[in-house]
Amino acid sequence: MRNKQHFKLAVIPGDGIGKEVINEGIRVLEFLSEHSNGQFTFETDYFPWGCEYYLENGKMMADGGLDQIKDHDAIYFGAVGFPGVPDHISLWGLRIAICQNFDQWANIRPVEFLPGVESKLNHPEKDKLNWVLIRENTEGEYSGIGGRNFTGRGSGKEVAVQSSLFTEEGCERIIRYAFETARKRERKKVTSVTKSNAQQYGMVLWDEVFARVSKEYPDVETDQWLVDAMAANFVLHPEELEVVVASNLLADILSDLGSALAGSLGIAASANLNPDRRFPSMFEAVHGSAPDIAGKGIANPIGAIGSAALMLDHLGLKEEAAFVNQAIKGATKSGCLTADIGGSTSTKEMTDSILEQLSIVYEKH
Repeated sequence: MRNKQHFKLAVIPGDGIGKEVINEGIRVLEFLSEHSNGQFTFETDYFPWGCEYYLENGKMMADGGLDQIKDHDAIYFGAVGFPGVPDHISLWGLRIAICQNFDQWANIRPVEFLPGVESKLNHPEKDKLNWVLIRENTEGEYSGIGGRNFTGRGSGKEVAVQSSLFTEEGCERIIRYAFETARKRERKKVTSVTKSNAQQYGMVLWDEVFARVSKEYPDVETDQWLVDAMAANFVLHPEELEVVVASNLLADILSDLGSALAGSLGIAASANLNPDRRFPSMFEAVHGSAPDIAGKGIANPIGAIGSAALMLDHLGLKEEAAFVNQAIKGATKSGCLTADIGGSTSTKEMTDSILEQLSIVYEKH
């Protein structure tokens, strides 16, 4: 029997449907705590940061906000973005501010093909498909280096410069993380994705680091693709995918493609990890704030609940994480589907079904 554990979570619902799906994820966490025989509990501190906060205060988070959450065990994040606040302000003012300042350099995005969910992929064995994107999360194309300081050229001739930053250390740690992840999977394979034929400096450095690090993992199969060919392979040869590692921008795009092929962005989970555990890691669904459906009670909570499972795994509650993923599959297999995946189930009803499946899982164990 493990020692009793108390986890302190910083909860940032954010904007739009983020507020709705976060509440459903908390319901799942509370269920698990109640069924743990007192072995673990969760304490939730809510922070009202996001676009509404920005419109009232002129900033996406409170002054000293990072200090307020840095001692929590994990951060549970909803979504960011809403009409009236430019996307680059909302993203850089909150999510990226947390990721970069807390050195959450590994972004994990599993691609799951859930039973009962009609995928957009015509593949004879799509129920067996399962891969994970490992995304470099603090540098690359999202380094924020550049400017628009050339307006003196005249009207209509402004020049903007946006630079990518690739460091050998940054490339090596994410590539090594991908290899370590592959070693834990049934099929041990890592695919590296770049655009090094056109990005001849930073991404060539990435390729060179990948070649060097791969020599330390002779038990792991490797291949390398340019991102345009990799996008085609996501559709044409998904059975070849296992662990895919790529830069900030490329993995961001490919993960959305993978989730769309699996049926919906609403089912996609992610983790922003500080593997060194010097700072808390952050867990969020891949989907955005979806203001067009906010408040209608139809948002899909699976991505947020799957992200809670990733959080459980990170906190050492690996059995409970597996139970949640099993319950999600049981719920979709039973035909409980929200509108984005072909059904008419409400947000709350989707979670109710997952909790029902969790009860069945606990009865079996």
